[in-house]
Amino acid sequence: MRLSVIQPDLVWESKSLNLNSIEQLLQPLHGKTDLVVLPEMFNTGFSMNTAELSETQNGDTFFWMSEISRKGNFAICGSYIVREDQKVYNRWVFVGPGEEYYFYNKRHAFSMGEEDKFITQGHSRLVFNYLGFRISPYICYDLRFPVWSRNRNDADLLIYAANWPETRKNVWDILLKARAIENQCFVAGSNRIGVDGNGIRYSGDSVIIDPKGEIIALADQGQVQSISTEIKLEDLIKFRNKFPVLKDADSFSIEI
Repeated sequence: MRLSVIQPDLVWESKSLNLNSIEQLLQPLHGKTDLVVLPEMFNTGFSMNTAELSETQNGDTFFWMSEISRKGNFAICGSYIVREDQKVYNRWVFVGPGEEYYFYNKRHAFSMGEEDKFITQGHSRLVFNYLGFRISPYICYDLRFPVWSRNRNDADLLIYAANWPETRKNVWDILLKARAIENQCFVAGSNRIGVDGNGIRYSGDSVIIDPKGEIIALADQGQVQSISTEIKLEDLIKFRNKFPVLKDADSFSIEI
């Protein structure tokens, strides 16, 4: 599977400008990739102005994703603010060129940024199949909680969509590698650059990591760009068979 990660500079709370600029970044990828990964709240930045910025699941952003997927002949994924049944979610959405879609609601709201006051916590982990890969998505703060991300012999690619501040860059780098190593999975991390409406600076550091924790694609720090690489399921299976760590993993359950 050809995998691409986008690292944009987001304009605060401007859906039209963000979607237009991301679309420009995606044009060179048309017909040349299988899956595009966007960051957290890619259409607005990490804003808690949920009353004005939230939309229905099948709203304008979902329509945009569907059109982009159709035009580019690739799947596209990332998170945005969705309202549903009088609740608001930080929802990661996957849209495929065959009109299939999946979604995951962020489990760990970032309480230090008061996200928990505006966003309803998700309760279900998602794993789905795309082009033979079992994919499990997570959003930003989820990265700090390894039990939630744990591969239960059911995942091959972990995706993290984030607005991860530059001041905690080192943590981002380390934890993404840790999630790859401990789970024997490919890991894709998409992060933004620039400064948001709260004055928080982001350096990007978007990356694709192999199951051994080695970086196989890395975006330039502070630069708007996309990175792409091919990941092979047969390489992952060969590595797991040679070094079968997961067969010795502890069983556990999570209380919701």
